[in-house]
Amino acid sequence: MSWDQSALLIAMVVVIIFFSLQAPYFFTPLNFLNVFKDVSISLAAGVGMTVLLLVGDVDLSIGSTVGLVGVIVCHAVNATGSVFIGFITAIGVGAVIGTVNALIVTRLNVNSLICTLGMMTILRGIVMILTQAVAVQVLVNNFKNVSAGNILSIPIPIFIIIFVFLFFFFLLQFTTFGRYVYACGDNKDAGKAAGLDVKKIKTVCFIICSVLASVAGFILAAKMNSGQPNAGVGFEFAIIAAVILGGTSLSGGKGSLLGSLIGITLLRFVTNGMIMMNIDSYWQNVVSGSVIILAVALDSNRARRKEMDSEKLVKLAEEAEES
Repeated sequence: MSWDQSALLIAMVVVIIFFSLQAPYFFTPLNFLNVFKDVSISLAAGVGMTVLLLVGDVDLSIGSTVGLVGVIVCHAVNATGSVFIGFITAIGVGAVIGTVNALIVTRLNVNSLICTLGMMTILRGIVMILTQAVAVQVLVNNFKNVSAGNILSIPIPIFIIIFVFLFFFFLLQFTTFGRYVYACGDNKDAGKAAGLDVKKIKTVCFIICSVLASVAGFILAAKMNSGQPNAGVGFEFAIIAAVILGGTSLSGGKGSLLGSLIGITLLRFVTNGMIMMNIDSYWQNVVSGSVIILAVALDSNRARRKEMDSEKLVKLAEEAEES
C-alpha cells in the first residue's frame, strides 16, 4: 500500500469519526450497510474507469450509460418477465457503447475526452427520447431483489462487486493483459515499438469500462425499481474524481484498483455523512467539485514528482559515466 493510499485511509477514519459525532444515526450497522451498497454501484463503474485511465484514456459517457441502461433494462424486464434477460441486455448495451467509443478514438483518432463528451450528450438525448422524461416503472416483482436480496447473507450488490473487483484485480496484477494495459498507458510509443497492438488493447479497455458502467446502471435500476431519465447525471465526474484521488493517473500507466476502492469509499462516506446531517444538496455539489479539483491537483503533483525523480536518475547516470 502506497503512502497516498495510507493517507486516504487515515482521512476516511477522520471522516467517520467526525460524522459519527455530528449525526447520531451515522455510525450504525444499517447506515454502513447502505453506504457499502452505494459503494458497490460506484465501484462497478470505478473499476472500469480505472482500467481505461491506465491506458491513458477517459470516458465521460458512463453517467449517461447508467441512465440509458437503466431505462432499457426496465423495458426488457417488463417485456420478458426475466431479470436475467435484463442483465444480459445491460451487458450488450454496454458492449455496443464501448465498441463505438473505441472505434471513434482508435480509428478516427478523436481524443477520448471529446469523443465521450459527445457520446454523453447523445446517450442522454436517447434516454429522453425513450422516456419523454417520465420514469419507466418495473412491473416484475423480483427485479428489486437484485438490490434488496442476499446471497450467503451478503447483499447481492456487494456480492457482485466483490466478484468484479477480485476478477479485475487478478487480471491487472497477474496476467499478460494487465501488463500490456500498464505498458500502453506508461509509454504508448514504446508499446508499439515492442509489438503491442495498442489499438486493440484500448478497444478492450473501452468495452470493459462501458460494460461495468452498465452493471452499475443495472444495480441502480433495481434499487429504484425503475428506469429514471435523470439517473447517472454527474456520475462520471464523481467516479473520475474518486479514482484519481485513489492514485490513478490521468496520463495513464499508474494506478491500482485498491486505490480506487479507497477513494470511492471515502467519497461515499462524505456524501452519506452530509445527507445524515441534512446539509443542502447544493453544498454537496460544492464538495464534489472541490474534490475533483483536489484530485487533479494531486495527480499533477504526482506527475511532477515522477518527472523530477526521472531527471535525478538521468543526472546520476551521467555523473557515473563521467567518473
